[in-house]
Amino acid sequence: MIIDSHCHIDTARFDEDRSDVLSRAAEAGISRMIVIGAGGGLEDCDRALALVGRHDQLWASVGVHPHHASACDEATLAGVDERLSHPKVVAIGETGLDYYYETSSREAQRDAFRRFIRLGRAHALPLVLHIRDAHEDAKAILAEEGAGKLEGVVHCFTGTSQDAEDYLALGLHLGITGIVTFKRAGDLPDVVAAAPLERLLVETDSPYLAPHPHRGKRNEPAYVARVVETIATIRNATVEAIASTTTTNANPLFSLPP
Repeated sequence: MIIDSHCHIDTARFDEDRSDVLSRAAEAGISRMIVIGAGGGLEDCDRALALVGRHDQLWASVGVHPHHASACDEATLAGVDERLSHPKVVAIGETGLDYYYETSSREAQRDAFRRFIRLGRAHALPLVLHIRDAHEDAKAILAEEGAGKLEGVVHCFTGTSQDAEDYLALGLHLGITGIVTFKRAGDLPDVVAAAPLERLLVETDSPYLAPHPHRGKRNEPAYVARVVETIATIRNATVEAIASTTTTNANPLFSLPP
């Protein structure tokens, strides 16, 4: 069985065939999924919570994406805080820094990031981290705010081998997406080969980043099996071993029931 540790199947792109998507995931051996309810406001959190409340195999992470950090006011932060008591919320995020698009100012992103880290510590919840073109600032903030006491996953990891080592030293997991199947995957295959297997998670980030041979199409949780297969090839391991270990990694991180 496999856990898709990061998907956005609550969004409108799945409204017409969500039941079929969930059925295909089950047929592919995807036993559990973490739905990320993090966009520009509390309505995104609530949409994810409504979905996971209807399905036993789904859990949620809630927060405000760094793209929308500029709109993350006190009322929004308080609203996210309230939703952390929902019985199917297992993480905070995605939160972090995105200096590639920079749709919110860097200052606003850094401020929101620190606030969500503090929420994570207060509620003893792991963080789902979105970090793009901002690794040095992100690592510095995590070290300052977390002091090694935080758990979480660097979702869709695409940094360098050194970035991977630094995040692992902070006690974080690395989320591996369909990018690992691309011909131009940068340092990612080397990271996957070298990182401790017990610190890797697999994810789709669906509907984005569909793996080869589905690249360019809408991604969905069933396709996380291709990520598992590629990691197995890189590490000269069996698919069963990668599926089992990444599932074993995700269950305690998100405090999922047996």
